[in-house]
Amino acid sequence: MHPLRRRDAVEWSRLRQANEDWLSPWEPTAALPWRDRHTPVAYRAMRRAVARRARLGTSVPFAIRVDGRLAGQVTVDNIVRGALRSGYLGYWIDRAVAGRGMGSLAVALVCDHAFGQVGLHRLQADIRPENLPSQRLVERLGFRQEGRLRRYLDIDGDWRDHLAYALLAEDVPGGVLARWRERLAR
Repeated sequence: MHPLRRRDAVEWSRLRQANEDWLSPWEPTAALPWRDRHTPVAYRAMRRAVARRARLGTSVPFAIRVDGRLAGQVTVDNIVRGALRSGYLGYWIDRAVAGRGMGSLAVALVCDHAFGQVGLHRLQADIRPENLPSQRLVERLGFRQEGRLRRYLDIDGDWRDHLAYALLAEDVPGGVLARWRERLAR
């Protein structure tokens, strides 16, 4: 894993284009077609916006690499400091590597970074009820479902319900990566 890099634009575009059917049901509704939203130019604009939020301390974005190639992204976004010290977790993974534990590993590493160096106390992941693999991923890492958010986000062309999952720093005293390793050993 590493921060989003300028030189990843073409690889990101190719990966997102190839995964349209896999990812589009979970993505925000947009005025532009998928192809136009996932060009190298679109990547550079997204990267600049995320880098600006990262400099402000409101976002922590990472690229996932598997066997040396780009395979997804994990971001803690909308970070709030003060008494809340919370952020929202978002992630996606290439269908070609899904089911191999790479997404779980990446999310575990980012959670530990968020609870450690970033100093957050709570992470929230909002997941559509139909997205069972994503629910299993966060549940295996210790996230707990806290409720249902009715017609919460405009996703894939309609207002969609989401299940709110949260993880607190004290929920995983040894760290999320340790929990991931423990489950892997079973």
